[in-house]
Amino acid sequence: MFHIVLVEPEIPQNTGNIARTAAATGCVLHLVKPLGFELSDKYLRRAGLDYWPLVEVTVHEDLGEVLDAMGDAPYFLFTTKAERAYTDVRIPAGSYLFFGRETAGLEEEFLVAHRTHCVRIPMREGLRSLNLSNSVAVAVYEGLRQNAFGGLSEAGSLRRLQWNG
Repeated sequence: MFHIVLVEPEIPQNTGNIARTAAATGCVLHLVKPLGFELSDKYLRRAGLDYWPLVEVTVHEDLGEVLDAMGDAPYFLFTTKAERAYTDVRIPAGSYLFFGRETAGLEEEFLVAHRTHCVRIPMREGLRSLNLSNSVAVAVYEGLRQNAFGGLSEAGSLRRLQWNG
């Protein structure tokens, strides 16, 4: 449905949680080096639980490699520095959703060069940012909502509650 691009992620648990979101939603996960962990990291694997075989993961040497691979696909850079909210844009299926390092976000130079593609998740003044895995989930599910959930609305129907009475 979407391409989740993590640029230089640092915390394995966040990446593991994001992999789980990617598996549940059919998104492709792109990891841009350098990574702050090894892909065999036990915390990364534990956070993703048994979902890793369901995730298409591509590791890129640098950001340029991702930009070359995506061609003319639509893309959005999620940053606290954007003027527009993510709800103010149309997120078409196949879009690339970029997220930066947990400690610093996306590089300023990259944001400036792609200013018209920057969006933010609104939050209270004075706070630095949301957790990376939460930000990815917000973005992906907004995109899914805008695209009628891409056939996912029936997912999990095997576990629906049985109401008595």
